[in-house]
Amino acid sequence: MQKFIHLKQIILLLGLMLPAVWCGAKNVQYGLEGPSNVPIKVSHVQSVPKSSSIQASINGHYLTVVFTENLGQVAIEVTTPTGAPVDGTSTITPTGIQIYIPNSGDYIVTFTLPNGDEYYGEFTVTG
Repeated sequence: MQKFIHLKQIILLLGLMLPAVWCGAKNVQYGLEGPSNVPIKVSHVQSVPKSSSIQASINGHYLTVVFTENLGQVAIEVTTPTGAPVDGTSTITPTGIQIYIPNSGDYIVTFTLPNGDEYYGEFTVTG
């Protein structure tokens, strides 16, 4: 009878541990990729290019943008490749901002500086 109780406890323990281990392994699988850099390209510039002052990366559904120097108030617009708006905001620089992109797919982020200079980056949201 005691062997039956130990076997029952082992089965119960495995039944509780396996789902937790499986869920944890699934999260680790998605977490290994980490953020991907979004190359910033010049769209229209009237002055000295500042694309190196804009750093963007995508990690899952989060687009993170960091401005390494004061560029003034920068307008940020995220669109689909067909031009449909997804999100739009502006921020004072130097600072950083994080934008949540709800759906998987291809996107374009456009940065417009106060003097009219424009920069953009193309990225893909997966998962």
